Amino acid sequence: MLIDSADYSLRRSRFPASIPPMAKIRVNGIAIAYDIIGNGRRCALITPGGRSSKDTPGVRSLAQQLADGGLRVIVWDRPNCGESDLCFDGPSESLLNADALAGLLRALGVGPTLLVGGSAGSRVSLLAAIRHPELIERLFLFWISGGSVSLAALAFHYCHESLAAAALGGMEAVAALPAWQESLTRNPDNRGRLVRLDPAAFIATMKAWADSFFPREGSPVPDILPAQLRALALPVMILRSGQSDFHHPRETSEAVHAMIPRASIAEPPWGDREWLERLQAQASGAGLFARWPLLAPQILTFAAGAT
Repeated sequence: MLIDSADYSLRRSRFPASIPPMAKIRVNGIAIAYDIIGNGRRCALITPGGRSSKDTPGVRSLAQQLADGGLRVIVWDRPNCGESDLCFDGPSESLLNADALAGLLRALGVGPTLLVGGSAGSRVSLLAAIRHPELIERLFLFWISGGSVSLAALAFHYCHESLAAAALGGMEAVAALPAWQESLTRNPDNRGRLVRLDPAAFIATMKAWADSFFPREGSPVPDILPAQLRALALPVMILRSGQSDFHHPRETSEAVHAMIPRASIAEPPWGDREWLERLQAQASGAGLFARWPLLAPQILTFAAGAT
């Protein structure tokens, strides 16, 4: 089911009665797939990392636990993920996704929402709160990417393979890459969107998106200025990254905490090597987010206004 966002009132009072639990809704011209779990009055939205979909193991299980705790939970596919449309408009992929997140909340009319985000999801959640503060009640963030090794890896992972394929073989070569197969399979119209793109314009976008991963001096997070972090006025919970985590360095989580006036920092519900263990477990088919349901008690406590 594809619904036009104009069909929805922005009044919070219509939320329980008018929104299908599983659907697509057009946001900023992009069809966004979402599911709603639970029927609580207060809303939370979960954003995973990478280009992972809402159906990645661990995401829906966490949402169900939060719903069991009294929240109504949105899980969604960002642009370029899962069942949602491919889109390459915007100065960076993170900004594209942050604005899509805000557009989804506006279209659904859910009122101020708790955002839960890990890895890329933490960056998207921060950007959404900075750019659309009226929509966000509070933030629960973990696995915040930062540091030269991590950010160089992100630029390579998200942009290099597709850029190289476009340069060597055009957009048909990009469409053949494993990285895009989930989006092309689950949303067949995405193939046409991809192959119709001009290769030179696509290459320029990949270069710009890669550049965006290298933050301004003094900022621990791509696309965000220190002054923007200092201006955040909402409650924020940050989980301290493991000392062994080279993709989400501990110093990045601590730096973000230090810059946000109402931020708290806490230890996660897993050991220091959690990220390394998740990377190793991928070979056996276990997901990076398989243990996210362990976060539910901390999130529910934070949602209730306690830290």
